[in-house]
Amino acid sequence: MAFKFQGVDFIEFDSLLTEDELLVRANTRAFIEDKLVPIIEQCNRDGRFPKELIRPMGELGFYGATLEGYGCAGMNNVEYGLMTQELERGDSGIRSFVSVQSALVMYPIYAFGSDEQKDRWLPKMATGEKLGCFGLTEPDFGSNPGGMRTRARKDGDDYILNGEKMWITSGSLADVAVIWAKVEEPGVSADDWRVRGFLVETDRPGFSASDVHGKWSLRASVTSGLSMQNVRVPATNVLPKSDGLKSPLMCLSQARYGIGWGAIGAAMACYDVALQYAKQRKQFRGQPIASHQLVQEKLAWMITEITKAQLLSLQVGRLKDKGKAAFQHISMAKKNNVWMALECARMARDILGANGIADDYPIMRHMMNLESVKTYEGTHDIHTLIVGQSITGISAF
Repeated sequence: MAFKFQGVDFIEFDSLLTEDELLVRANTRAFIEDKLVPIIEQCNRDGRFPKELIRPMGELGFYGATLEGYGCAGMNNVEYGLMTQELERGDSGIRSFVSVQSALVMYPIYAFGSDEQKDRWLPKMATGEKLGCFGLTEPDFGSNPGGMRTRARKDGDDYILNGEKMWITSGSLADVAVIWAKVEEPGVSADDWRVRGFLVETDRPGFSASDVHGKWSLRASVTSGLSMQNVRVPATNVLPKSDGLKSPLMCLSQARYGIGWGAIGAAMACYDVALQYAKQRKQFRGQPIASHQLVQEKLAWMITEITKAQLLSLQVGRLKDKGKAAFQHISMAKKNNVWMALECARMARDILGANGIADDYPIMRHMMNLESVKTYEGTHDIHTLIVGQSITGISAF
């Protein structure tokens, strides 16, 4: 890496954080600097997820960090947000991996699972010994999860699952998949079949995962398609408290919250590199390009938007710790902060000129990653409509 990260804090943001929150950020930052930064560009080149970091991240308490018990860290939501910020400052794919393990697999087991399911999976998932994935999105249904075609049919004491899922992070790494399916009910219209969550061990007959190749984005992350052909699971694998589409959407709110913080980390990385580069790169009259008005305008825009995003995420985090954060608050943070980070990446690339496309610097990697982050777990436009519905009381989708 051409520059060492210097930290980004324009308005003494750190003064708003507790000692524990600062410690979580410092520990995560040290891990990212020592373990991920030295290898991430080569991982991105090779399209390789650094599996060697899975267990060390478990040892640091990254998985299921906000959960209580089962070997989890029991962090508050701001601590968790700062952790995801630093993870994504390293790479969006690494943050995605942790988000899926935590918010999309461990959280639904914790929130909707039986005591037996929690005891079986959560302790081993907290250490990284067992990995999970989240199967909601399908090849033909992303923004409209209610249109899912995956079906579960009751057969004695079992359920038989059939369907396809797509764009699944960690799909081929997972030991268990949280699969959302419509349960067939005789005599009931298919439109009224209820969505339930199923814990599907990935070694069951009829279950397969195939990785997506040729990605220009999230190259250091595993993305898979899942196929279920008459996969038989016992009824005890149903998440008993899952009830309708609201259950997976609750999981997505947990993950989207972390994305809002994570995007700030990517923006910080791009801004910090652009600032350091601009102060040392000389052009006209032997002066650094940081002396140019147009360059300063870009840098000033970036630090202003990063600062606003920090304050937005902090407030949502404080509300979340009080049980007051609603899904529209999280949508605003996800929508705003990812858009902001992508604009920061583009401006930073502009400041670095041709050097901005080389992986001596992290900017182009962050830019490509953020193109995916902008559309996954609710596109920018869908989050706009969620906020719009909240303020008008009228649904536009």
